[in-house]
Amino acid sequence: MRSAFRKPLSAAAGGSAQASAAFPWDQAMALGFGLLRLEPRAFWAMTPIELAAAIKPLFPAGGGEPLGRSEFDRMMQQFPDGGPYG
Repeated sequence: MRSAFRKPLSAAAGGSAQASAAFPWDQAMALGFGLLRLEPRAFWAMTPIELAAAIKPLFPAGGGEPLGRSEFDRMMQQFPDGGPYG
């Protein structure tokens, strides 16, 4: 297929605001460049599925849930203030 017949991607071609808002580019770039420290060539070669697989170990399922009181108390006993960790 000749490149003259290819339709450009809407995000690359400055498509509508709704089309470009469909993918969170700012967040993906922050994760890729900032957290994973990927080089631009490596980041732009990745598919969204590959990026998701790369960051999955950094955000385990359930990692955003707050501690319960008993878990907090257990950690306070294990790591008291003024101990070797702070």
